[in-house]
Amino acid sequence: MRTLFFALLIAAASLSTAAAQTVVHGHLIGFEPSAALCVNEVVSGNKLQPRDTVRIDTKGSYSFSVQPAEPTMYVLSFTVEQSPVVHLIVLPKEKDITLDLEYKSGLNVVNIKNTKGSKNAELYKQFNEVIAAPYEAMQRIDAEYSQPGTSDERKRQLAGEMHALQLKQRQDVQKLIVANKDCLMSAFLVTYFEQEFATYVSLYEEVRDALIKNYAGSPFVKYIDNKVRTSLEPGTLAPEIDMKDPDGKQRKLSDLRGKVVMIDFWASWCGPCRRENPNVVKLYHRYHDKGFEIYSVSLDKDRNAWLKAIQDDGLVWPNHVSDLRGWTSSGGATYGIMSVPSTVLVDRKGRIIAKNLRGEELADKLKELFGF
Repeated sequence: MRTLFFALLIAAASLSTAAAQTVVHGHLIGFEPSAALCVNEVVSGNKLQPRDTVRIDTKGSYSFSVQPAEPTMYVLSFTVEQSPVVHLIVLPKEKDITLDLEYKSGLNVVNIKNTKGSKNAELYKQFNEVIAAPYEAMQRIDAEYSQPGTSDERKRQLAGEMHALQLKQRQDVQKLIVANKDCLMSAFLVTYFEQEFATYVSLYEEVRDALIKNYAGSPFVKYIDNKVRTSLEPGTLAPEIDMKDPDGKQRKLSDLRGKVVMIDFWASWCGPCRRENPNVVKLYHRYHDKGFEIYSVSLDKDRNAWLKAIQDDGLVWPNHVSDLRGWTSSGGATYGIMSVPSTVLVDRKGRIIAKNLRGEELADKLKELFGF
């Protein structure tokens, strides 16, 4: 009896920790009676796994259930030609989500008319409204621009109007994402700026920082985190390096915050690196007292060769690190180093200024930064 009692307790505990069911329901307007709703789950590798096909009743109502063990995105499509899609993120704690949709066949779009029970769904609705807001004005401009007889001067005016509308649209999207950066859907929506990543890298970073603690396992958060860390775009926070110096002391790149730092990836066996070292030494002596530091990451495997090169080339700064793993160096991997010499110049706030400056280019940049 005691054994059965504990078995029942274990079974009850298992049931209580199982993923709860979430019901998604609403009304669909504008579809043919024969249309159906297709529910697809985004799985590893951003692939779509079909989960359900739901019939729409004569009143336009639909309902389906999912059971996400973790925050999961579902892509809703429809059995119509070139079906538009709706993206829905469901959190395990959500029990009931209302999603009312309207299909406009002429535009081949689905508008979210109403949503309830999901902050992510509400954010997605607002995003689509921002995107759609200038549509009619853009259509008018495009039609007039293409009209025979439109003067070149008028075309320039129209092009300016179109640019202004597009700029405002991007600004409104950015404001919406920033205002909801703690919402997981923002990690998906920020990729709206994918083709302009260099311009919006700080936005990616802001969203990543707001979500990484609570949603570290989300593929969308992982994606933007990896994109920020590996892009090394100017303005990006330089990824941390924490490696040992020749005496076994841990030296963190971030400990040099407040200085202008050149991260120098090199090796004793690298001829171009050794030929560049006299220039690096000269610049170090010129600007060190003004706040210039060098953080040297060696891709050596031979400890003695590494230390001899430091001595022979007069590399007098203290920040020399290596794990003696050659091309598999952890520091090199963090920065995606595929060849040496490679350099990354970092400002006093730890943000990347430029990459792969050497010789006169490096000297000119430091002159610009320090004023002499």
